[in-house]
Amino acid sequence: MNAASSAAGENDAILDNINTLVAEERALRERSTEHLGLGADEQARLRSVEVQLDQCWDLLRQRRAKSEFGENPDEAAVRPPDEVEGYQG
Repeated sequence: MNAASSAAGENDAILDNINTLVAEERALRERSTEHLGLGADEQARLRSVEVQLDQCWDLLRQRRAKSEFGENPDEAAVRPPDEVEGYQG
C-alpha cells in the first residue's frame, strides 16, 4: 500500500466515524423532539457527540490540507475541544 492509499484509508476511517457520530446526533435530537427534551445524561452525550464531530471534521481538514501541500497527513493531530470549539465560522 502506498502513502496516498494509506492516507485515503485513514480519511475513510475518519469519515466512517463522522457518519456514526452524525447518526447518533440525529437519534438524540429526534428523541429530544419526541419526548420534549433530553435527560441530563442524554444532554451530556449530545454535547460530547457535537464536540467529537467538530474534532473529526477538523482532523479531516488538516489531513486534506497536508496532502494537498505535499506534507505527511499522518502528522495531523486531534486538537483539544477548547481549541476546536473556539473557531469562528
